[in-house]
Parts: sequence; C-alpha cells; structure tokens
Amino acid sequence: MSAIGIIGGSGLDNADVLSEFHEEEALAGARDVEVETTPWGRPSSPLRRMIVSGREVYLLARHGRAHTIPPTQVNYRANIQALKDAGCGCILATTACGSLRQEIGRGDLVILDQFIDFTRSRVLSFHERFEKHSPVHTPMADPFAEPLREKLVAACLKLGIRHHPRGTVVTIEGPRFSTRAESHMFRSFGADVINMSVAPECALANEAHIPYAAVAMSTDYDCWKQDEPPVTWEEILRIFTDNARKVTAVLIETIRALGA
Repeated sequence: MSAIGIIGGSGLDNADVLSEFHEEEALAGARDVEVETTPWGRPSSPLRRMIVSGREVYLLARHGRAHTIPPTQVNYRANIQALKDAGCGCILATTACGSLRQEIGRGDLVILDQFIDFTRSRVLSFHERFEKHSPVHTPMADPFAEPLREKLVAACLKLGIRHHPRGTVVTIEGPRFSTRAESHMFRSFGADVINMSVAPECALANEAHIPYAAVAMSTDYDCWKQDEPPVTWEEILRIFTDNARKVTAVLIETIRALGA
C-alpha cells in the first residue's frame, strides 16, 4: 500500500503538527527523512515520516518549517518529486486562503475542486523540453482528485466541521495581497477563495500522476469586503493556528478512510 503525502501550508508547517493536536493518535516511528536533492533541486523541508492509523505518511512543510520561503520561491517541483520518490500514492494539501464570498466565513474549510492560476513567476511544468514528436499536455479539466475530495468532505461531515464541499481557488503571485480592484475582478471570475500556492502545486502533482486534493481554511475576507478591516498576515496566522485542530482532525480522519 502506497504512502500518503501531506503538504502543510501556513500554520500547519510544524513537523509535529499531527501529534501536537492529536496526542492520542499513535504515531509510530516518527523521524525526519532528509532529501538532499532531486532532479529539480532541494525541497522546502525534510520529510517527517510517521505511521498514522497504520498508514505510512510523509509530511512536507511547503514554506519551510520556519516559514522562511515566500510563495514565489517555493520549489514546487522538488516538493512533488520528493513525495513521489518517497512512495506517496496521493497528496493531501492544506492552505490558508482569503474568502471571496460572504457565505465562506472565517475558519470555514473549503474542499477545493477548481483553480484559476494567476501566478506569473512560477515554474509550472516538469517538462522543460519535449521529446521529438512527443509533446506532453496534461489534462487539467478537473485538477483535484475526486475520490480524495470525497473523503475529505466525508471527514468534515463525520466530524461536524463547517465546510463547503466545492470551491474555486484563484492563486495569485504574492507575496503582496490583492488590491480591491483585483479582489472584485476575481469575484467576477467565479473564484470563491484566494491564496498564493495551490495552483502550480496541484498542476505539477497532476503532471507527476499523483492524485492531489486540498483543504483550504478561510482566514479573512480579502479586501473586496469594505466593512472588514484590511487583511494582515498576523491575523491570518492567528485564525489558522486557532483552528488548526479542525484541519488536522480532517486529515487524520481522511487517512483512516484511505486505510480502510
């Protein structure tokens, strides 16, 4: 049975996050696995290997364990490659996001099903050249793996956690937040939440043929909502940290379901 990869985003990049919030969970054989390099360079962090509910799990911190890597500088290719080389047959990702919809409140979880890629400076493909007469164009109509999404939704339902079973994320370049005009534009595009990481990561996982799903936590109402104070990084981190127990509970429940 293949391992499960977890990419921890803002607020969940602590290597001990699963045990920290679920001390009753048996985490056998937890250890760091250093990945010195991949064909694409070094990943963001060592992999924390652990056994959760009988499944081998590898946790990678997207922005580094001290959150020192800005979104544009994350080596997404190396991260995906490191998890693939570790034997991960699927990836569950977490991310903080801003809400572009009134009904998606602070602390709500969104099980993403579509993305809009508004990045400009990322490496977006493993394919730096095509073999002669063999171009590779990866289908991306439904980028998030539906069986994984269904398990994340089922976990939210079982645990009674407020969530939205679908949502479109727009990924912007960052590290700045969007302007009010941009925020309104993204709403007009049909985006539900906004972040700075998921689109290139998800696309690369698809290229690598690794099923990928992401659970996003809404931490703020971006700047379209003018009766709210402007978003700050400190407020995002506070809300995500305060609600991290919900995300880790969903991850652990999903891992249990994948092992059933």
